[in-house]
Amino acid sequence: MAEVARGLSEYLDDMALNILMVEPGDLSVVGALLELTEQLVAEAGKQEGQGMILAMAKSFNAALQKIIMGELPDSAENFDRLGQCVVQMQEVARKGGEADEAANRLFRENMTAVGFEVEVQTAAAEAPEPVSVPSPAAPPPPVAAVSAPAKAEKGAAVDLDFLQDKDLLAGFVAESFEHLESIEVNILDLEQDPGNSDIINNIFRTFHTIKGVSGFLNLKKINELAHITENLLDDVRNGKREMDSDVIDVVLSVGDYLREMVQNVKDVLEKGPDAYRDYGISQFVERVKAVQSGQVEVAAPAVQPDDEDEEGLAESVADVSQALSSRGASPAPAQAAASAPAAARAAGPARSRIGESIKVDIDKLDGLVNAVGELVIMQSLVRQNPLVARLADPKLNRDFSQLGRITTELQRTAMAMRMVPIRQTFQKMTRLVRDLSKKTGKTVDLIMVGEETEVDRNMVDSIYDPLVHMIRNSVDHGVQSPDAREKVGKPRTGSVYLRAYQKGGNIVIEIEDDGEGLNTPKIRKKALERGLISEGDNLSDHEIQNLVFLPGFSTADKITDVSGRGVGMDVVKKAVEKLRGKVDVSSEAGKGSIFTIRLPLTLAIIDGIIVRIGMERYIIPTIAIQESIRPKREEYNTVYGKGEALMIRDRLVPIIRLYEIFGVEPTHTDPCEGLVVVVENEGVQRALMVDELLGKQEVVIKSLGGYLKDTKGVAGGTILGDGRVGLILDLASLLAIERGSAEAASNEEGDMF
Repeated sequence: MAEVARGLSEYLDDMALNILMVEPGDLSVVGALLELTEQLVAEAGKQEGQGMILAMAKSFNAALQKIIMGELPDSAENFDRLGQCVVQMQEVARKGGEADEAANRLFRENMTAVGFEVEVQTAAAEAPEPVSVPSPAAPPPPVAAVSAPAKAEKGAAVDLDFLQDKDLLAGFVAESFEHLESIEVNILDLEQDPGNSDIINNIFRTFHTIKGVSGFLNLKKINELAHITENLLDDVRNGKREMDSDVIDVVLSVGDYLREMVQNVKDVLEKGPDAYRDYGISQFVERVKAVQSGQVEVAAPAVQPDDEDEEGLAESVADVSQALSSRGASPAPAQAAASAPAAARAAGPARSRIGESIKVDIDKLDGLVNAVGELVIMQSLVRQNPLVARLADPKLNRDFSQLGRITTELQRTAMAMRMVPIRQTFQKMTRLVRDLSKKTGKTVDLIMVGEETEVDRNMVDSIYDPLVHMIRNSVDHGVQSPDAREKVGKPRTGSVYLRAYQKGGNIVIEIEDDGEGLNTPKIRKKALERGLISEGDNLSDHEIQNLVFLPGFSTADKITDVSGRGVGMDVVKKAVEKLRGKVDVSSEAGKGSIFTIRLPLTLAIIDGIIVRIGMERYIIPTIAIQESIRPKREEYNTVYGKGEALMIRDRLVPIIRLYEIFGVEPTHTDPCEGLVVVVENEGVQRALMVDELLGKQEVVIKSLGGYLKDTKGVAGGTILGDGRVGLILDLASLLAIERGSAEAASNEEGDMF
């Protein structure tokens, strides 16, 4: 049962994180929440003994659908209560799915407050088909609802600045072409097997995705046509309409028409607004509705845009301009005397071709990176071969040099394919802070540092949601109101710092605010009330402050529409831990707080010092090394019950014997006969005992994968120039192991007396 609970808990954790992203009036994130809920229903329906979770999930799903359909208010209060419902489901999941009347009662009360009456049910029912969620190239969930664009007056100028920021529409175009191409393939399969629900669902998801993303981008006609076709397919899915040749024909024709419309969006991006053509969809809408109602099929309209006069063109171009500019561009005031074609000609450089891109499976990309690494190693092995080294041929040496330059460039290019600057994620926070400032009535500046820091692309996508929640937390609970700041002698404008930098084998992201800081006594009191700690626990302020990451922990006095939905910072911690990272907080009353996220570099080139311990090779990140020495006998000290240390620059530095941790037979067991490398991690110094320093080398971090990926003390591996495998040390993990060993030794000593 524990294995089942973990599976359901993963869905619930993701739901908790998603519900934090929801803004009243903006349902773009609710689609992702709905899909997770349907997946939870499906998973709970497969398992025995999960009747309560299944019933709760079904009710939650139904309430969510009513909010999407407008039958229930999409207010902040309702989403707060739904957040509480997720917490209650998490409580049941933590207990292995056992019946929990208290949680069930609170769940029903919250659902009733939302406006949804929960039906008493425990029997598992067939789960609905999960609905695909829109996933544009890099779409930030909008903080506020986007207003409909105003129509341009006849002769009004069309601003072309939106073409400077075309990444979102370019991503939509690329993905839409892929989705539309899949329709024909699925339709051909469906003709052979009309009753195949999987194929019908695949086609439904295609239109659902296009509808969602086009609505997000304010492309109204594409959105409307995809939506009406989605309704037809939904009737087919639910058995209200049979799948026949009429449905197949209309779906194919709509797909062709949507392809034309998407192609025109691409033309506008490449050539400017004068390439825009306004496509009429009324005949297609009538045809789809006729087929949906079972009437005689309306003849397919010709796939061509309507003839537009000058006014219609101006309106259409203005719509596209607004759709683009509302996604991040900052259009300048329109020139009243300029016409659309004239503005297009004036744009000049805006008429550029959209950069083409293709999707590549991550496994294939990893395979390429590994193959390039092997190529570099083999090139080094061949050059170091004694037979080749004896050949004093100038041409051979020149060829080897050229080969070395090519392989190095190939390696850097392959690595760059996976590494992207974190700038794009950071810049999304600017809009977030601005809108949060307006909602909370505060004035807050966002100061970003280290936007060029490169991280793995997958990590950039995964860290976005936790980052949004932590920024919200800093603005809502950290920074005080202008009047309160003025009373304590602070500037009326608060500051939130967002930093990223590489430190050792980690990427560090810091969110710092200059607010009032965490109330450590209040956190301790809450923890005592909940039984998380006892009166006798001797915890430091830092340890008490990090209790905020426990499930459901909150010190907020009131719930706001920004944060405080009962889904605490634990969802941030879980999201970071999924990336094998860590998050903690340090705070000083009256001065502010710093939330620190440390993430591993799964793929990165770092400088390292190669050391030998026995017959094995290890790499210590250069950035963490302070010095290396051969200790003198008088510098060596032992502290009874605490271990051994070296007196280095008037400071006792504990020794870590790496050969004991990794189970390696060393050359030296006496620290004064070997070497020690003094390293620093998070302000803590340790002396790592090694046998020999072999030199400095630029190495590529590679994940160990499989059951080795969670090996304590190891951040990854690399292939050295001689073909041997070297392990890259994870200093944070090593220090944790060392502290654990010291505490165990101290406890054993205490038990003896």
